[in-house]
Amino acid sequence: MENLSRLYELILNNSALQYIDPLTGISRTPKDFHESLAIDETSGLVFLYLDNQLKSVEVLLNFLRSNFTIALLSPALNEDYKTNLEQHYRPYYIYDPLQGAINGYTSVNAGPEHQLFRQEVATKTEVHPQIKLLINTSGSTGSPKFVKLSDRNIVSNALSIVDYLPIHQADVTPLNLPLFYSYGFSVFTSNSLAGGSIICTNSTIMEKEFWAELEQFQYTSLAGVPYVYEMLKRIGFLEKKYPSLRYLTQAGGRLNESILAAFGQYAVDHKISFFSMYGQTEATARISYLPPEYLLDKLGSIGKPIKEGNLDIDAESGELRYYGPNIFGGYAAKVEDLLAYKQDTVLLTGDLARTDHDGFFYITGRSKRFIKLFGVRINLDEIEQILSEKFSGIRFICIAEEDKYMVVAYVDAGIDEKVIKQLLFEQVKIHPACVKTKLLDSIPLTPNGKVDYMAIKDEILV
Repeated sequence: MENLSRLYELILNNSALQYIDPLTGISRTPKDFHESLAIDETSGLVFLYLDNQLKSVEVLLNFLRSNFTIALLSPALNEDYKTNLEQHYRPYYIYDPLQGAINGYTSVNAGPEHQLFRQEVATKTEVHPQIKLLINTSGSTGSPKFVKLSDRNIVSNALSIVDYLPIHQADVTPLNLPLFYSYGFSVFTSNSLAGGSIICTNSTIMEKEFWAELEQFQYTSLAGVPYVYEMLKRIGFLEKKYPSLRYLTQAGGRLNESILAAFGQYAVDHKISFFSMYGQTEATARISYLPPEYLLDKLGSIGKPIKEGNLDIDAESGELRYYGPNIFGGYAAKVEDLLAYKQDTVLLTGDLARTDHDGFFYITGRSKRFIKLFGVRINLDEIEQILSEKFSGIRFICIAEEDKYMVVAYVDAGIDEKVIKQLLFEQVKIHPACVKTKLLDSIPLTPNGKVDYMAIKDEILV
């Protein structure tokens, strides 16, 4: 085994850290998991379909220790997409808590509670040694496109987050965001480096078990995407007190300013801190944050860059640009892309922005065809392709109202909107409440024959 990664060393050296299973009360330290699985001492690629339970954390830590490159994926991915990804990238190991068997793989003798599989006939996928982590850019659609991240990317971003968040060794933090999601992974890494107890739970804020666990373990922080805070407000969070909570964090898209203001005032009234943050998977997670004391005065701002990072705005295009050691090493759209890692000096965020007189940044729009629903980034072009394939090549147009909902437009009156919503829910896990449909008389085109998205958006979003 080669030298341990810096990330794993830092986690291993946190003497206060423990991972807790809320269902059994079992507590484990990183040292308890050190070499707890019989992993081959080689390198290559592994697929980890992670939930947030203790056994997934054990598997993740063991592979962080190893020389393998880890691809983080959702266990809820469509089975056909899983098969497509596995055939395309040929991972040496696969961990999937939802599968009892995988064709071409044999179960590893790692204990009955671990669904860990190894290739029956080893065909090692070559990977550049700097690539430690792969995160799927469209976690819902099953695209084979990954963001390539190094150990340095991950450590630098985690340490920057620790620099501004008030994480300390008495903290009790729930894993209430998916580990395979860059935001959830950053909660895991930053709290593993500097925190105390991490509760390994699959419970969501919409389940009574989550609130029972909050009361039992006395959570000191919560992390959420905009949807989480919308639901918290709806279920009456702001009408109650939670004495153990010290701070809240929000990222994963723009939160409605009225809801943001309500939580900002709640934070002031209850003497807790609310951190509004901005980031992208291509920057490992975080790019900027708004200090809590400015939340109400600079409502809607993404704040200023994290430690060791820098932001500016392209004078011609208005696009926000980021500079820092956490910038990724390129995309992997095919297995051959894993042979290279090239870190650019600047990240073009795809977001349009402005600054105020105090140097605080504000996002004013998107220049790319991506949206975030429930905190998951979705490629609108891929959604159009999925629908077109299902309905025999009929043209579909997908547009979005910020990160609130997606509109699917089409010209065929024979299409049932319920079928569209059901398909997107089954294959892409987009909740039907986030999908609206619009029957058009015709699809407007630009002079060069391309779909005129602006004209369609003007017609629909009036």
